[in-house]
Formats: sequence, C-alpha cells, structure tokens
Amino acid sequence: MGQNVTLVMEFILLGFSDLPNLQGLLFGIFLVIYLSILIGNGLLMVISRIDPTLHTPMYFFLRNLSLLETCYTSVTLPRMMADLWSQKRTISLLACAVQTCFLYIFGVAECFLLTVMAYDRYVAICKPLYYSLIMNHKVCVQLVVASWMIGIPVLIEETYQIFSLNFCGPNKINHIFCDAPPLFKLACGDTYYVEVSVHVVALLFVTIPFLLILSSYVKIITTILKLPSSSGRSKAFSTCSSHLMVVCLFYGSGSIVYLQPKSSQSAESGKILALFYNTVTPMFNPMIYSLRNKDVITALRKLFSR
Repeated sequence: MGQNVTLVMEFILLGFSDLPNLQGLLFGIFLVIYLSILIGNGLLMVISRIDPTLHTPMYFFLRNLSLLETCYTSVTLPRMMADLWSQKRTISLLACAVQTCFLYIFGVAECFLLTVMAYDRYVAICKPLYYSLIMNHKVCVQLVVASWMIGIPVLIEETYQIFSLNFCGPNKINHIFCDAPPLFKLACGDTYYVEVSVHVVALLFVTIPFLLILSSYVKIITTILKLPSSSGRSKAFSTCSSHLMVVCLFYGSGSIVYLQPKSSQSAESGKILALFYNTVTPMFNPMIYSLRNKDVITALRKLFSR
C-alpha cells in the first residue's frame, strides 16, 4: 500500500477562484491596496528619517513598524495578485513553507514591536523625568532587534513540523495564502500533536505580548487620571491614542480569525477575515498615525513643500 501513495509536492491556492467574473476587479482592488500600503508606510519611514523633529524613540519604533508591515503584506499580496492575473494558482511545497514561515515571523515580530511601543509610551507618561535615560538610542536598537529576532528559531521549527506532515490526499488549499489551519485539513494521519504545538507557540508569542501591552496601558491610564489638569490629561492621552488604536485593530482582527470556533467559521468568511488583518490593517495604520499626529502632518507639509 505504501507504494501506491503519492506525496503532494505542490498545492493549489483556490483563493477567490469561485468568483471567475470578478478576477480583474479583485486584481485592481488588491493593486490599489498594495500601492497604498507601500506609499503610506514608505512616507512614514522617509519623514521619520529625514525630519529632525521626529528623531525620537517613538518615531524610531514607528519607522520599524512601517517597514515590518510592508514586509508582512509583501509575503502574501504580490502572490495573490499574480494568481489573479495568471489564473495559475499552483504553489510548490517549498514556496508554501517559505510563505508560511515569513508570515509567522513578521506577525510575531509585530506583536513584540507593538509591545515595545507600549513600553515606550509607559516610560514617557509614567516616568517622564527618566525617559531620555531609559529610552536611549542603544536600548531602542536592542529592543527593535529583539522584536525582529526573538521568534525566528521557534517559528522555523514550527514551520518544519507543519510541513513534515504527510500530504497525500487533495492538494487544494481553500484559502488565499498558505496557513496552518487549512494545511492541517489536507494532511494524512494524526495532526494532533503538531496542532497543539502550534497553539502553544501562538499562546506564548501572541498572548504574552498582549498581556504586557494591557498591563502597560492600565498603568498609563491610571497615571493620566491622576494628572491635575484636563489639558494635561488630554495631551498625555493623545500621545498614545494612535498606538492604542493600532493595537486594537491588529489584535481584534487577528483574534476574530484564530479564536473563532471552527464550527462557526466558513471557508469564505475565513478568507475575508484573513484578508482584513493581512491587508486592510497595514493600510490603515499610516493613516491613523498621520491624521492623529500634528508632528507627522507638519513633517509631511515640509516634505511636499520642498
């Protein structure tokens, strides 16, 4: 019987193949979204680099967040647009593994970077006299490097475990990109231990940063409420409101996708929700930081006036 089993060496990403008459429209929409992400995050990276008034830890972290979200989106969107344009949709086992691995690495890095940004706001509001001492350039660089690198070894191992499973049945992935949940449905044999391992890693690398962010904001809000003047409270809250909105958008959309019971989630709704947190959230983040930040608006005006 073992000689009659054919191992799958490539998959077919079904994506939005059930909408054959809308392939051109979807390609145009995704192209506009991708260009918006590149332009919006690119502008934030440029102005935070060239404008001296934005040479602070907060904008240093924001520049890295913009770079991270550009990379995160580039893992999936170009491939989706290529599939819509060519109608090919096949992806090799290796390419699928690479896409999954980078998707998880950038996603976990964003979790930790958002945690670092929350810590930065905590120090700025709760320990303002020690801010320049605590958040010096060396510490900021170390925190960013740690955010990018801390999950790489574990996530590479997790990706290896996922793609070490035997795929010998259907090779059609009913999703818009390679991800663990739809891949488990195609695996032959028992996937229980690999699924448990994936959930444990997600618990460590997603839940712990979220709890750290939550504890930081509890202390931040407590400190803000103790300020004597209403103008002081308003100013203090405005310095962290943009970051708080980005955190809610990122964790809210991700939680809906991964914490929703499998029985109540259809394949089509899963695609839409995955598309939301993978593309729409990175598109909105530059707008949130630009429209709610006077320093960024001023820097943009200086850039365009040149």
